[in-house]
Parts: sequence; C-alpha cells; structure tokens
Amino acid sequence: MNSDWLTTLLEHYNWQGALLSLACIVAISKVGKWLVFKVPALEKMREYNRTEDKKKWQVEKYPPMVRASQKVGLTCNVTFFVLILPFCVTLTPQPLWEVLLDIFILLMFYDFFYYLSHRFWFHGNGPMRQIHAVHHQARTPTYLDAHYVHPTETFIGLALYMGSIVVLVALMGPFHLATIVVTFVIFFQLNQINHTFCDLPYFPFKTLSWITAKHHVHHENMHKGNYATITLFYDKLFGTLD
Repeated sequence: MNSDWLTTLLEHYNWQGALLSLACIVAISKVGKWLVFKVPALEKMREYNRTEDKKKWQVEKYPPMVRASQKVGLTCNVTFFVLILPFCVTLTPQPLWEVLLDIFILLMFYDFFYYLSHRFWFHGNGPMRQIHAVHHQARTPTYLDAHYVHPTETFIGLALYMGSIVVLVALMGPFHLATIVVTFVIFFQLNQINHTFCDLPYFPFKTLSWITAKHHVHHENMHKGNYATITLFYDKLFGTLD
C-alpha cells in the first residue's frame, strides 16, 4: 500500500514543469531588466536608487538584516520549486482566456490575504507590528529597502503567495506553466518596484511613478493605508486608500 501511495505521488511530481517554470522566470526577469534599462529615463532612476542604496549599505543595521531576509527567501524558493510546484504545475495546453483568468484569480486571491495580513497583523495592534516596524524604518525607500525586511516577514509574504497557489490548485486543479511564470514575475517584480524611487510623472511612466508614490506614502509612518501589494483595489474597496 505504501508503495502504491509513493508511485501515485511520483506520477504527479512534474519536475519538468517546475524546472521549465524556473528557467522561464529567470530568463524573463533577466531579459526584461536588460530591455527596461535601455530606456534612458529608467536607467537614470536606477542610478539614483543605486547611489542611495550604497549610502544605506554603509549603515550598520542594513547588511545583516538584508542578508538574513535573502537567506530565508532563497530557502523558501528552493523548497517551493523542489517540493511544492511540481505538484501544482501542468504543461497541458490551455486556451489563452483560461490562462489569463487563472492569472487574475491567483493574483487577486493572494493580494486579498496579503492585504488582510498587512493591515491586521503588521499594523495597528497586530501581533507582527514590531517585526514589520523593521521594514518601516525606511521612510524614503529605495530598491534596497525591498530587501530590508525582517526574515519572519519575508517568510510570511512568500508563504502567502505559495500557499495561495496550493489552495487554488486544490480547488481548481494544476495551473498552466504560463500562469505560474507570469504571476511569479509580477509578484516578485512589483514587490521590488513598490520600494524604488521613481520620479517620472509623464507618459509613459506616469503609472509607474504613481505606484511607487502610493507605497512611499505607506512608508511615511505605521498609520498610513495602501496595504495591498499587487493592486490597490482592496484599499479602495475597504476605505484604506491613502
């Protein structure tokens, strides 16, 4: 019986799908970054963030916290791609509309629970307030501050995203590789973009500046709104858009 259980488990272990997902995520992120910073205005903003980040890196508190957070992030990602994702991804062709719908559902599902945890665990009188206060030491965040996060908060944030995949797969079945790749890239990149300094209030960068400005407002103190991370829809819906 144990042998049958193991055989069934291995039959659903789609390591090829997980490996291909990782390869696509890395490739898209690398190529995308290379293309984006070919744009002079965006390259200028990157240089500004790099300059400010170098100053912050000289502050004693930054290196140990950033490294601890990145270590937890690496551990979570390795665990996810090796032990979890192979059971959640499929290479079976799906129509484009289904992939787009799944992307929307997954991101909005995750963002709803991130909104709740951010608002009620990490702010107000929440049990994680002191942990989140580490991240909020950055009043004027730049790129580095996306990684200046208490390791416990890093774990919770990644667990919410990865847990969202597991829950929805249990309800809906495995996600297509494209759904996993697109949502992961959006999740990862937006969490970094939110913390960058971007002052480009003109077309076609106005939306990008607006996104970063909204999160910078959130960082002004521990009593501001704008709790969601993918979209501010839930802040608008629940009256916490600041």
